[in-house]
Amino acid sequence: MAEDKDIDAVTGVETTGHSWDGIKELNNPMPRWWLWTFYATIAFSLVYTVLYPAWPLVNSATQGVLGWSSRADLREEMTLADALNVDRITAIQTSAVSKVAADPDLRQFAIAAGRAAFKVNCVQCHGSGAQGGPGYPNLNDDAWIWGGSPEEIYTTILHGVRYGDDDETRVSEMPAFGRDGILERDQIAAVTAYIRTLSGQEADAGAAERGATVYADNCAACHGETGEGVRELGAPRLDDALWLYGGSESAIMAQISVPQHGVMPGWGSRLGEVTVKQLAVYVHSLGGGE
Repeated sequence: MAEDKDIDAVTGVETTGHSWDGIKELNNPMPRWWLWTFYATIAFSLVYTVLYPAWPLVNSATQGVLGWSSRADLREEMTLADALNVDRITAIQTSAVSKVAADPDLRQFAIAAGRAAFKVNCVQCHGSGAQGGPGYPNLNDDAWIWGGSPEEIYTTILHGVRYGDDDETRVSEMPAFGRDGILERDQIAAVTAYIRTLSGQEADAGAAERGATVYADNCAACHGETGEGVRELGAPRLDDALWLYGGSESAIMAQISVPQHGVMPGWGSRLGEVTVKQLAVYVHSLGGGE
């Protein structure tokens, strides 16, 4: 025999039979508009799976009767964009970087394209704002080991730094004065004190005086007599407050004893000449270019 329905005395509506602390749940039907919306979404999903790619298979997916593809759409849009910009791209390809940077139209186009390429290929090391970090140069300041003109930046990006797959890569290596026994520990401490004075930092005066002689005999040939650096050799300046690996006493001593040598890939073979030029113009536009 069927159970009697439980009808709420106040509303006259059947209950679900659930009760929480004497509170009963009414078994009201769903609103019609909600049900029709629900049925419409089901119908839409069925039509969608027939028309568009939807269901994953082992090695592919259902294609849909329309044959639509997001990748095909992207290729079409990229082809159209290339067609619209073919004159600019050709001009960049056939022009020196300095001329691209000097032409207002080409410069604007190159900066926009270079910014996109930078986000994909460069932010991993130089940071999203090109601010760099320990061992990775800041591209917003005016300290350039290899030069900050558009052409010099282009060469550095094209061939990289200490990049073994490129015969024209930038190469400079500092001797390991401590590890290889070129200098004694007290000499390294003394020249560290002298180097700190070059950039206006405090150091022991006696040690700095002794370090001046050590510097002249071992360091001035590359870094310059007053720490001004020598770009042709890739030797950084020592007379400013910008330090790639840190300017503390311990950091400088460590770099003199067992120097770190960073490696930057040469991007020419990966990105092509046009993109490298666009990157050079963009990096130059950040404010630290020369």
